[in-house]
Amino acid sequence: MISKLCDGGRIGWAFLIGCLWGISTAVAQPKPQQVASLNLCTDQLLLALADRHQIASLSRLAHDPSVSFMAEQAAGLPLNKGGAEALLFSRPDLVLTGTYGQQDQVAVLKRQGLEVLQLGPWQGLTEGREQIRLLAGRLGHVDRGEALIARIDAALDRAKAIIPDGRSILVYERGGWVTDARSPLGEVLTQMGFTLHQEVLGQKNGGVVRLETIVITPPDLMLVDAGSQQAIDNGTALFAHPALAAAVPRERRLAVPGRLTICGGPSTPAMIEALADEVRSKLP
Repeated sequence: MISKLCDGGRIGWAFLIGCLWGISTAVAQPKPQQVASLNLCTDQLLLALADRHQIASLSRLAHDPSVSFMAEQAAGLPLNKGGAEALLFSRPDLVLTGTYGQQDQVAVLKRQGLEVLQLGPWQGLTEGREQIRLLAGRLGHVDRGEALIARIDAALDRAKAIIPDGRSILVYERGGWVTDARSPLGEVLTQMGFTLHQEVLGQKNGGVVRLETIVITPPDLMLVDAGSQQAIDNGTALFAHPALAAAVPRERRLAVPGRLTICGGPSTPAMIEALADEVRSKLP
């Protein structure tokens, strides 16, 4: 980005000097020595990009292997239970949060002079790459950010166009929820060669789809959380419903662990590879 903006062949010297001043300011910003994360997704990015000694604390979900892709790497690191109060005493150099449900905490931390970086859910892979570069640069590990982006892009390249006939797929989650077609997962599925069935169902932006609607207009395939294969509550009982089993039987369901799809970041290459493996094992 900076190299493009600071191309002296395209802009005047005055602007070039301003660009160089901006670069020197960024370089002068000290690397944070203690970073706290209040969000599962920022936990995982922090674990992937920071030195271990830079990590002051992680959210309470960081150690839970059912949702955290980096639970093994998080073992032994302290948790902050997602609250701002404890951070006011420990005063880390940088606090990472999400953009949903933490606005009050962010306001408190900022009023007390703490630096807060909010990182929202990825709206696409391009935004994901930008977010990785932003955090990697702030942590002082630009090379690690580029390495993670390279792993994502390599996995995507290997999975491109492995579905040659444009079969439809519906990402179906517990409680009847379908994901936004513009999500990173939707982008990956499209690049693999699928067509997204939520658009046929009138839920391009995501939302709840009734079982009857799917039974009447079923997709060729369904992508589900591997943990939904057993009915353990009302949210997962839907997947065992006889009508859904008849419309989209088990052999037409691709299953990947939910912890690979919750957050964009270090889990993204593994998610792409798991999807590609499922396609190759279940489709002719």
